[in-house]
Amino acid sequence: VARASRVPAAAARVRACGILAVFESTMDADDLRLTALQLQRTIRHRGPDGSGVHLSESKVPGRRHVVAHERLAINGGVGGNQPLYSHDGLAALSVNGEIYNHVALQAQLADKRPFATGSDCEVIVHAFREYGLDVASRLDGDFAFVIVDEKTGELYAARDPIGVNSLYFGYGADGSLWFSSEMKAIAGHCERVMVFPPGHYYSSRTRSITRYYEPSWMEASKADRALDLPAIRTSFEAAVTKRLMSEVPYGVLLSGGLDSSLVASIVAKQFDDPKKLKTFSVGLEGSPDLMAAQRVADFLGTDHYSFVFTVQEGIDAISDVIYHLETYDVTTIRAGTPMFLLARKIKGLGIKMVLSGEGSDEALAGYLYFHKAPNGRELHEECVRKLGMLHMYDCLRANKATMAWGLEVRVPFLDKDFLDTVMYTHPDNKLTKGKGAETQHLEKWIMRKAFDDDQVEGVKYLPQEVLWRQKEQFSDGVGYSWIDGLKEHCERVVSDEAFASAAQRFPLNTPPSKEAFYFRSLFAGHFPQWSAAATVPGGKSIACSSPVAIKWDAAWAAMADPSGRAVGSHDSAYKSDKPGDKAPEKALEKAKAK
Repeated sequence: VARASRVPAAAARVRACGILAVFESTMDADDLRLTALQLQRTIRHRGPDGSGVHLSESKVPGRRHVVAHERLAINGGVGGNQPLYSHDGLAALSVNGEIYNHVALQAQLADKRPFATGSDCEVIVHAFREYGLDVASRLDGDFAFVIVDEKTGELYAARDPIGVNSLYFGYGADGSLWFSSEMKAIAGHCERVMVFPPGHYYSSRTRSITRYYEPSWMEASKADRALDLPAIRTSFEAAVTKRLMSEVPYGVLLSGGLDSSLVASIVAKQFDDPKKLKTFSVGLEGSPDLMAAQRVADFLGTDHYSFVFTVQEGIDAISDVIYHLETYDVTTIRAGTPMFLLARKIKGLGIKMVLSGEGSDEALAGYLYFHKAPNGRELHEECVRKLGMLHMYDCLRANKATMAWGLEVRVPFLDKDFLDTVMYTHPDNKLTKGKGAETQHLEKWIMRKAFDDDQVEGVKYLPQEVLWRQKEQFSDGVGYSWIDGLKEHCERVVSDEAFASAAQRFPLNTPPSKEAFYFRSLFAGHFPQWSAAATVPGGKSIACSSPVAIKWDAAWAAMADPSGRAVGSHDSAYKSDKPGDKAPEKALEKAKAK
């Protein structure tokens, strides 16, 4: 495994942060600046190391702009505060992200003047001046940014291809345009607040949002390449390695499942002494993840930390989790709560960046419901749908649950090059044939086989029992009692009378269960605006499926439980007498009888 080259001391000083921008506001200069400063407080948890504000006049008389930033310093030094500026100082950039091809991109610029900072993100503002609207398509990284150019009077905003970094926008009553890393900063000032779509940019020049990321593998017919296990392995190793730019201590979130364990294994190989690498897991006492993670850490030799939480501690955190994650989606809150608790512990140890395994199940058909995919084409179309929805679910959870404590998460499975490698692979290679088959007997077989012992002579990535461990959703793996206890709590605190009013109280995405009603009620307390509720997707799901995939099995229509245990192929499928547990089992039996 190739080792990451050391980043120059001045490089990459500004990364995970909080951004805020208002374009063409009618507020006077002092009021606009004060408003920006006040709103920055609501996202300061994303960047507790520094702040910056840039105010400028619009070319439209009586209007002006502000670009603001909250900084989380991933590398040493006191420099690097944002906004970042063009050489003439007229274009101001506020960015949350990391640009992995910044060295190559800087070398391609016609303007060879030296940069003012060592930030990998400064290249964005200079590239904007040369490439204009095409700048986002030239970036390799995870980002959300806004540029306001006084020279042209233009605003340009963009978000990374998959939506790893969060971004919201909205319109003020005066016609102004607002942007922020989190909805909470602007919801109260906008007539309507919306999620900025990933893989798109907005330009005030065209007054439209334009898709820039549209790989041809989005069409199933283009996914026609033969299986290439070495290419899968080398592209993933490269995706992990490029994400190790950091001058502060970093670690790996390790659940003990395939995805996070592979990340940890590749990172550990970068160290002469793996004990220098910290790995972290969280779960209830005796949970599957804690035990599996410890086995992996012992095998890799990392400095491992296991954090135990109780069901009550999780329940006590729910309101804060909903406030920070800005969602009422059941699966996201179930999984986001232990991650939120873990992030706080990690930050307390002085860690500012972690790598994680999000994105694998979407690209590699890893969720258990994929076992029922009728054919390769439908499986591929579901993978494309799931990748397109990640910014509302797992990316949202990973980004906000960690940034709530000023901790940055990086996700190598969502690397553009790696996605190309696995998404152009013929989808028949991702079908699960079931136990006993010679190949593809388990979900994500192609990833497991690419890192199996027989693939690289003398290199062992993981123990066999971990490499071939069945998929566990994070909310399940931390301990099955977590979801069961959460459901029981919601059954107790939400009365039948209150739940009966769900359709009247919440006509948009009406909660289908008392658990969903409880989450929605807390969300409404934090974000009462109708448009805030509309930023959260609705629809039924089985084990994290899209609503479309529910049609793959007639029994699933009666279940619609996002836990992986709702799928009969799970080794611990629902079989207890707890509320809601019998329904999936009976539905499956009824379907089999037919």
